[in-house]
Amino acid sequence: MLAHKTGIQSRPLSLYPSAARNHTRNRRLLCSASASKEDILIRSLSELGEVAVLVADATNLVTDAVRRHKTAPTASAALGRALVGTMLIGAFRKDEEVTQVSFKGTGPLGTVMAIANAKGKVKGRVDNVTADPPLREDGKLNVGEAVGAGVLAVVRSHPMEPKPYTGMVPIVTGEVAEDLANYLVSMVRLVAEDLANYLVDSEQTNSAIGLGVSLNRDCSVRSAGGFLVQILPFCSEETLIILEANLGGLPSVTNMLNSGLSAQDISDKILSGLGAAPDTSALIPTYGPCEEAALKERMIRAVASLGEAEVRDIMATEGKIEVCCEFCNEKYQFQEEEVLSYLR
Repeated sequence: MLAHKTGIQSRPLSLYPSAARNHTRNRRLLCSASASKEDILIRSLSELGEVAVLVADATNLVTDAVRRHKTAPTASAALGRALVGTMLIGAFRKDEEVTQVSFKGTGPLGTVMAIANAKGKVKGRVDNVTADPPLREDGKLNVGEAVGAGVLAVVRSHPMEPKPYTGMVPIVTGEVAEDLANYLVSMVRLVAEDLANYLVDSEQTNSAIGLGVSLNRDCSVRSAGGFLVQILPFCSEETLIILEANLGGLPSVTNMLNSGLSAQDISDKILSGLGAAPDTSALIPTYGPCEEAALKERMIRAVASLGEAEVRDIMATEGKIEVCCEFCNEKYQFQEEEVLSYLR
């Protein structure tokens, strides 16, 4: 049964942002995304409110990430899966809540990290963008070997919470989706003060997750997306049986996207035989946030923290002060007087 496969701690449905339920706006987003092939992230409920399904077509988002970081094919697949998975786990939660997922593996990729907010914005990075081990025997990218063994850490934080919740589990396969699923299972078994506090205002539900990144022959991103299925309280055994059958016969996410199916089509497949509630929540996923003004402010503050003597020494040696954001890969140069003025 699905209940034995995966598990997650999730907020009760009533705590999801009410703004995301604006029916008119969401239908407009769905139509716009369908017409222009924009990325889309939707959240649907089964007719009886027993199952919630999040489905994302994040092809443009992952394409943007690959372009920014200039990743090799295997690194592209790993980063793309991490971005989509983190976005699915973090979306439609409390406003201002941030979810950070880190794969700290022993493979050539090093650490793979992604950070998402509740509004569908996500950014990420890998230590080694050139990591690209030989293909697996089945001809597929060997993401598992690129990630290697290690630890998967998930941190949820909110400015109104006294401290963030952190969960850690061993990396099982390195294939990202399987490890995130294992994390969702293991969360119910972790024993810690943070988890005890977290469970006070959380509901234990069962989940399933699927992620995929498909590349063209020229190594550009053909499609990228994923789904997250959450079993809500009081779900019947009959619903679980139908849902498990639907998931068991489901093609891969990328196969469905490549064949022309939309996020809504995939959601309908998952909820086949269960009906769907009339309201669908929708977001447009984007890479970031790395707004220029805020980014430059953080950068100049970091440079100024070196102190006046160090700043003058860098200018004398390099002739410029250049800082690069590790997430968006944007570079900015600062003049000596600009930094010293901030110091003063």
